[in-house]
Amino acid sequence: MYIYFNGAKKAYKEDTVAISTVNPATGEEIKTFEELTEGEIDEKIQRAFDTFLEYRKTPLAERSEMLLRAGEILEDEAEHFGSLMTSEMGKTLAAATAEAKKCARGCRYYAENAERFLADEEAELEGARAFVRYEPLGPVLAVMPWNFPFWQVFRFAAPALMAGNVGLLKHASNVPQCALAIEDIIHRAGFPEGAFQTLLIGSGQVQSVIDDPRVRAVTLTGSEGAGRSVGAEAGEQIKPSVLELGGSDPFIVMPSADLEKAVGSAVTSRTLNNGQSCINAKRIIVHEEIADEFQRRFVERMSSLKVGDPMGENTEMGPLATPQILEDVDSQVRKSVEAGARVLTGGKPMDGAGNFYPPTVITNIPEESPAYREEIFGPVASLFRARDIDDAIRLANDTTFGLGSSAWTNDAREQERFVNEIEAGMVYVNRMTESTPEIPFGGAKNSGYGRELSHYGIREFTNIKTVWIDESAEGAGMAAAE
Repeated sequence: MYIYFNGAKKAYKEDTVAISTVNPATGEEIKTFEELTEGEIDEKIQRAFDTFLEYRKTPLAERSEMLLRAGEILEDEAEHFGSLMTSEMGKTLAAATAEAKKCARGCRYYAENAERFLADEEAELEGARAFVRYEPLGPVLAVMPWNFPFWQVFRFAAPALMAGNVGLLKHASNVPQCALAIEDIIHRAGFPEGAFQTLLIGSGQVQSVIDDPRVRAVTLTGSEGAGRSVGAEAGEQIKPSVLELGGSDPFIVMPSADLEKAVGSAVTSRTLNNGQSCINAKRIIVHEEIADEFQRRFVERMSSLKVGDPMGENTEMGPLATPQILEDVDSQVRKSVEAGARVLTGGKPMDGAGNFYPPTVITNIPEESPAYREEIFGPVASLFRARDIDDAIRLANDTTFGLGSSAWTNDAREQERFVNEIEAGMVYVNRMTESTPEIPFGGAKNSGYGRELSHYGIREFTNIKTVWIDESAEGAGMAAAE
């Protein structure tokens, strides 16, 4: 996603990328789409607004039935949706099929728990009945990324629809068929046509949608630059926003850890989604006491992964999503090496068609290099050595990001320190970072604000309304006199 904010002008720069499906494994253009006109965008926003006025009155039980049906469609047709994801952004077919099934689980979670999450909360006040009610806001614009083209959308859409909101989806320009498929799933599940609509638009049209008074909130998952742009525009319009931005997650391994499990999880985490996940383990920080052995095993595992056709049954890692991402990753690695970093495996784009970059490990990383300061959105692991726990925490926090983190230790005191001192929205101990419907997902520092998933996610786009009904004789008399 490429959205830029030009300070005083408050304008967005137009996408230079066409709305099209281009197979990342071959470079073949499969299908292109025309952007919506201003008139067509206006029609969709009006339809969303009109639908919201009625849909908000739909009983929770009916919303739940429709969302459960959406989950059934996702489950029943998971392989079809998986194939669509693979053809548009290159993740392995196995991972894409699993993503569709994960979306089904997210739908079931909110269908089964929304009534509890949105129930009135009573307050204890003498002579009065006071409570908090969670009410929907209206149409919510979702600006979503390509890397998890179904899951990112459903983890917004499922709670938003259950809360009584309606959705407008501006998906990434390289996954238009995924965007349209999601719209179709939600309509087939029984939701009104205006409850969820895809906007096939470029980034240059996002500002006008945010500014439209009929749109009441915005959520974005994407780059730090995109978050600054969208967050600033939402703030100027005094509209709530949720931003889930980049991450350069630390993966810390201490001497007491189960080394074999830690190595395996580090490899899995760093190469998950072909290395294109905000919560990949990007900076591997290992205590110097075990660093040599960890490095040996880690490099051996990374270099042995099978890279190739993402549709292949035995493929462990596919291509990067676009040629631009491949160019960016290659540039960051080259500049880091020029600054003094050392490549232990990989380090150069693979020959042949497609956007293939091998699993890569670099070490001896200078502070001024991209591998130290920037998020590398590809299968590149930055390997660091820490003298002790203080040094490990220092390295973990020496970043502008603060999304997720993973710490491997069986020492209870070390576990407590990592939980308390790592500056991140999530700390996983002896487990790789992941997203799951049951717990909140979100970051700190430049990784954004707000939370998705769990009961926090469904309440982000609600009006938390305070209600006070005075039941005392004096209060009732005053009300009558007025």
